[in-house]
Amino acid sequence: MQLSAQQIRFFETFGFLSFPGLFADEIEAITDAFERVWSHHIGGQYGRPHDDQRRSLLVPFIDRDEYLSALIDDARIEGIAASLLGDDFNYTTSDGNFYVGDTGWHSDRGLEHLIPSLKMAFYLDPMGAESGCLRVIPGSHWAGDVYARSLEKAAPHPTVNHTEELWGVAGPEVPAIAIETKPGDLCLFNHATKHASFGGDTRRRMFTINMQQRYAEEHRDAMLEEIGSQAEFLETRAYGETMIRTAGPRRMRHLEQRLANDGHLAALVEKARAEMAGPHRP
Repeated sequence: MQLSAQQIRFFETFGFLSFPGLFADEIEAITDAFERVWSHHIGGQYGRPHDDQRRSLLVPFIDRDEYLSALIDDARIEGIAASLLGDDFNYTTSDGNFYVGDTGWHSDRGLEHLIPSLKMAFYLDPMGAESGCLRVIPGSHWAGDVYARSLEKAAPHPTVNHTEELWGVAGPEVPAIAIETKPGDLCLFNHATKHASFGGDTRRRMFTINMQQRYAEEHRDAMLEEIGSQAEFLETRAYGETMIRTAGPRRMRHLEQRLANDGHLAALVEKARAEMAGPHRP
């Protein structure tokens, strides 16, 4: 699956895309695999049952299951990512979630981030504008833009939003696109795009797949720093064992650069284990 020139321009201009029904044919198997991974973790985060009071998170996520790992090989996923990031794009990581309540406005990466990157999101429950669907602010990903910088000042972090102070409106009233979804839809957005959700319940199932453009050699130090940031999840390799073990040549093209540069991660994890009670929890 290759994106059209219009779809590519839309993503570049507005910072997001939506594909209704793209995985409708596989959503039952995808949902079963999602639940299978969580069942191995007592239905919550790293052995702690989900308590409906706080988001539960697993990183990496799809790497833990052979079926979900194979989504990287799917022509739909690979084609979309290649259209936007190049044929040799890197799969970076994934996260599985039970979301609880609102998520304030934020970006997953700063406007000045070196490498173009994106997040693909699978919502496994119906999501409406008033029940926790993804909301995005079009054009908020443009580095150096006055508009994007003003949004960054208003929403630097999901728990630090100044929209009422600066604009006199609460989070749900900020002008934005609400991307309502059904299971089987795929949403994706630039990591710098401001996004949020409001009005959702306490067990919203969602997982993401994150991709980025391959690093040039002159930016290797930045890549090492990014890989090292995964130490807070206490995983000693860039990818999970199942993701690596089941990878053929086609998938390995999207894993090889980070695998060849994750040798420092084990020492960082050892240090993190001495300082943390367990893997990072938001």
